[in-house]
Amino acid sequence: MREQQREAGLIAQPTPSPSNSTSHFQSIDEEGEARAEAVTTLILLMRQLLPLLLRRFAKIPDPRHPNKLKHRLTVLMIYGILVFVFQYASRRAANAEITRPMFEHNLRLLFPQIDTLPHADTLFRLLCRIDVGEIEQAHLALVTQLIRNKKFSRYLINNAYPIGIDGSQKIAFSTLWDEQLLQRRIGPKVDPDSDEEQTYQYYVYVLEASLCFRNGMVIPLMSEFLEYQQGDGEQRKQDCESKAFHRLAARIKQAFPRLPVMLLLDGLYANGPILERCRSYHWDFMIVLKDGSLPSVWEEYHSLLNEQQDNRMQQHWGERRQRFEWVNAIRYEYGPNAKKSVDVHVVVCRESWEVLDPDSLEIVTKHSKHAWISSRPLNRLNVHTRCNLGARYRWGIEGAFLVEKHQGYSYQHAFAKNWNAMKGYHYLMRLAHLINTLARFSKELAGLFATLGVQAKLR
Repeated sequence: MREQQREAGLIAQPTPSPSNSTSHFQSIDEEGEARAEAVTTLILLMRQLLPLLLRRFAKIPDPRHPNKLKHRLTVLMIYGILVFVFQYASRRAANAEITRPMFEHNLRLLFPQIDTLPHADTLFRLLCRIDVGEIEQAHLALVTQLIRNKKFSRYLINNAYPIGIDGSQKIAFSTLWDEQLLQRRIGPKVDPDSDEEQTYQYYVYVLEASLCFRNGMVIPLMSEFLEYQQGDGEQRKQDCESKAFHRLAARIKQAFPRLPVMLLLDGLYANGPILERCRSYHWDFMIVLKDGSLPSVWEEYHSLLNEQQDNRMQQHWGERRQRFEWVNAIRYEYGPNAKKSVDVHVVVCRESWEVLDPDSLEIVTKHSKHAWISSRPLNRLNVHTRCNLGARYRWGIEGAFLVEKHQGYSYQHAFAKNWNAMKGYHYLMRLAHLINTLARFSKELAGLFATLGVQAKLR
């Protein structure tokens, strides 16, 4: 199969998995030096970010009595970040590990700001009372500094920063411990005439925004919690992902008013109000268009496609053969009596590639189709960039969900049954994920992460 691909001009994509070889360390001293160098490099990176974070944390009003303080607020914030940087799964685990004498001694050498390490419950009590939104503001200030320093300039798409937005359930409960929790019925539907009560489940749902670059780097940006009070009480409707999108979009615009943005969205967001919102903010976008979505747009696309024979392009991309077909300037009408309209541009990519069937051990050809709505007209010069390097990397935010849920960040752990504190822990987790991501893609540690893998490197 590889020979056939080379003859066809296809290039096999390198596998991102770490090496399966035995350890390359030859002695205890060599391993100790490598560990020390890795820790020192990570801490040096964190210390570069600390001055800005400490300045932002120092602005958070401290509700505690000043004469009874044992730990400064900034120290508690650093402690909270380290809990997630070192990937402890709970407050109990953090208490057991970080307070070990050797760990505490080494941590004080690296962070002189920390006089004594607090109990995890001290941070919990603080997060219950402060404005946890200030933690996210510190996060945004850090990302803003990176953008101003042009750290991501080589990964822009059509001179815009690609931002993926998607929702994810954080955790579900059987009891209603806060009024902000969303609820849903579970189990079989109960007969209305029966005395049996319907069973409910209560859950936390978050809409996340992240910078999704084509090199695989995903930078956490913002979180918008869906809250029961944000729903429509008169129509008995809860908060939903579409409503949360408009709140999140307004916050992104407020935080980055002049930043050129390209939104990467899934098929849920292919509707008139969201397109209108993006147009009003002058944002570029690439939105997945499913087969059953926007029937009038699909009808217009199929009717005009044969009349625009020049709007086609074929190419090889990695191991795949691709055929692009697009139609520009399709008028989409929406709203009451279709009074509103917006012009969109639709592109469809059909591709094929060969794989080895594990059962028959024969080479088989697979096919797939992708379709997107574009905010800009498409042509031969930009279709590859917008589709392959932009829209397809929307998967980065879904990959980040998997990392945060299953690779050490405990996304699905509440850490506190208090709504304000739970949000605070979530913001600290996202900030720690940002720090580890910067370490992973830094030139000093990129090779070590590639050799060992992310979790082995953190260990």
